[in-house]
Amino acid sequence: MLCLASCPRSPDSQKNDVRFRCRIEFLCRMIHQSSRLRFAITFAFATSLISATGSILAAPVEQSPPPVTPTPEAKPSPAIILSPPATPSKAVENSVVKIFATLRLPDPSKPWTKKEPSEITASGAVISDKRILTNAHVVQYASEVQVQANQAGDKLPATVKAVAPGMDLAILELEDKKFFDSHSPLPFKKSLPDSKDPVMVYGYPTGGASLSITKGIISRIEFTGYSLSTLGLRIQIDAAINPGNSGGPAVVNDEIVGIAFSHLQSAQNIGYIIPVEEIELFLQDIADGHYDGKPTMYDDLQTLENPALRSFLHLPESLQGMIVHRPFDSAASYPLKEWDVITKIGDVPVDDEGMIKIGDTLRIRFPYMVQKLAAKDTVPLTVFRGGKELKINLPVLRQRPLVIPELKGSYPSYFVYGPMVFSEATMDLIAIAQKNRETGAIIGLLTYIGSPLIARIGDKPAFPDERLVVVPCPFFPHRLSKGYGNPAWQVLKTVNHQPIKNLAHLVEVLRDLKDEFVTFEFNTRSSGESCVFPRAEMVGATENILNDNGVRSQGSADVMKIWAGKTTGH
Repeated sequence: MLCLASCPRSPDSQKNDVRFRCRIEFLCRMIHQSSRLRFAITFAFATSLISATGSILAAPVEQSPPPVTPTPEAKPSPAIILSPPATPSKAVENSVVKIFATLRLPDPSKPWTKKEPSEITASGAVISDKRILTNAHVVQYASEVQVQANQAGDKLPATVKAVAPGMDLAILELEDKKFFDSHSPLPFKKSLPDSKDPVMVYGYPTGGASLSITKGIISRIEFTGYSLSTLGLRIQIDAAINPGNSGGPAVVNDEIVGIAFSHLQSAQNIGYIIPVEEIELFLQDIADGHYDGKPTMYDDLQTLENPALRSFLHLPESLQGMIVHRPFDSAASYPLKEWDVITKIGDVPVDDEGMIKIGDTLRIRFPYMVQKLAAKDTVPLTVFRGGKELKINLPVLRQRPLVIPELKGSYPSYFVYGPMVFSEATMDLIAIAQKNRETGAIIGLLTYIGSPLIARIGDKPAFPDERLVVVPCPFFPHRLSKGYGNPAWQVLKTVNHQPIKNLAHLVEVLRDLKDEFVTFEFNTRSSGESCVFPRAEMVGATENILNDNGVRSQGSADVMKIWAGKTTGH
């Protein structure tokens, strides 16, 4: 699957990004759609993840991973198809805009800098309250955003007001409110469309300056993974969707049923839209000026199809549901227990494959109901435990705690100490490793040495504020590193035998050291080496190393506040 912001790309870069996103969606499908409905990412899926790119994984912009999607080899995008029977609506055309964005993406392997500015184009739709709806990956790292109406020559400055990175949704506002006097908001369709409903997709794909309109049908509605920590409804359509279509509205009878966000490169005329139900949840969430995220359950579940498993649990023959394989929280107060069978969510029965029925035609995975039923961040469940049926209220989370999180619009923190650079591990950094997959250099090494960068993907922190501190790049050139191997991709374990909790803790430890030497030990099962340096020389050499390599600051603002607290003699 490919995010559809349009920008200049080299053929090799396009192929790498496509492979990355294809593998990410495959991983998300394995996690969220497999018979086990696993909502925690395990080591079994780690290599699939690392060999891929993002979301729409973390910052799902086309020109850089993060940001999610399927499997096979990329093929050229299909040509834009204008279907003769389609009857475009002038009202809709007038409310679809072209978006111009200048992006400054993070460079997790060089966290002290950003990537060069890149120009992209995408699409958007005017909606209620003088707002423009588009995709998060279009504007998430934008330093400048402009909007141009259909058949207009001028571009109007826009401001990003809200972003939902996991769901790939964003809201823009214009400084010039008069724009909306002549561009009316498009209404939302009040219900999900049906399969086989005709749909028209409006947008500004690559290859021309004018508005393009393509026609297709609704072919599938499913509840699946948008990113590694976000689930949502997704609609598949058989319309030609191309780079630049991102954020363009999909319309049935002049009502928005969703907005375009990606297409499958391995097949012709398969595109995906984010349905109105997800858009409305996003708009409700940001009404207070802050995006909290979608309520989600992250318990590890498995199906109840195996006869021996049913006999082992002494279940009645008629009972159906999903087994709790591993509760998200092991605390005694957590309502779900191992071997519980979830039989209902609210009043809706759950079958042995974890599916529920919605209306007469839609069969969908039961976690879909969490976002509809969660009140005060709890959801009602019926479980079968010890021969009895129990009703519980399960707490759900709006943000998934991960020891290796996604950047989701932020820039990585870092700290330079002598010739070494330290940062915190993110999925965005791991995505870079996939680019060397063809040589096997990085992924093979990380797997061989048992690196936590592989083994702990999807893990929640073992203690509050736990993060993996990683060396994201080789040593800066300096005599202090003589004789040591390349430390890039190593996860720091201890400094002078003191376990390191996170980057802020590392800076604090280095700040307060008084020992003659500083020793860095890395977290590897085999191979690797420890690095020992004279502490005073490391501190003294840092400024020259920064100047020699064009690094403006020894660290990001958050950790420099900690470093600035150092006392005389440290």
